[in-house]
Amino acid sequence: MSKHLERDLQTLEQALLAQASIVESMIRTASRALCERQVELVWDVMDNEQLVNAREVTIEEECLKILALHQPVAIDLRRTAAVLKINGDLERIADLAVNLGERARALDNYPDFYGSENLQKMATMSVEMVRGAIDAFVEFDASQASRIRNRDGEVNDLNVLLIEEIHEIMRTRSDLVEAALHYFSATRHIERIADHATNIAEDVMYLVEGEIARHRYETQPQNNPAK
Repeated sequence: MSKHLERDLQTLEQALLAQASIVESMIRTASRALCERQVELVWDVMDNEQLVNAREVTIEEECLKILALHQPVAIDLRRTAAVLKINGDLERIADLAVNLGERARALDNYPDFYGSENLQKMATMSVEMVRGAIDAFVEFDASQASRIRNRDGEVNDLNVLLIEEIHEIMRTRSDLVEAALHYFSATRHIERIADHATNIAEDVMYLVEGEIARHRYETQPQNNPAK
């Protein structure tokens, strides 16, 4: 590998880590705005949206330049591909943080609506998954990425519990149905953040191991009942 390629890859990866830091801050702030009813924090999330969008385009352009100019192979090609894919997931997570902020503003109109501790747990877990997936990328650690991937089931389980709680509110408090629908949307946004964190973890596994981890469990050979 040429020193020019290594320099460009390092610059690219640093740009991705800076983007990840901004996005992580956005989801932490949006979660606080929602769970702690600090609606004034939403403006901080909104202010960062355009920055993230602009940086996403720049990072993608740099990935394409590296592919065109250096024509990387093997691990260098995987590094570039991983950055390209992670970059897209981070931008989508930022969009979901904005959506969370919008739900926080909507729920501010319903002071009688009380949230669930499970939403706070779910939000915290999703933020931890994003942070852990990025750490696995930095540390080139497929084992850590695999652990992050496996936590998605925990978030899904909390989501099921939250949906049951929301259904109960809608059955017993007709005056809070609209608020409950906003809350349901918030749970979906948080669950999607965890899904994108899982995508990032799988990209890290691909980067390190050279094998696509996505849907790997679906491709395991099945026992032949005829034998």
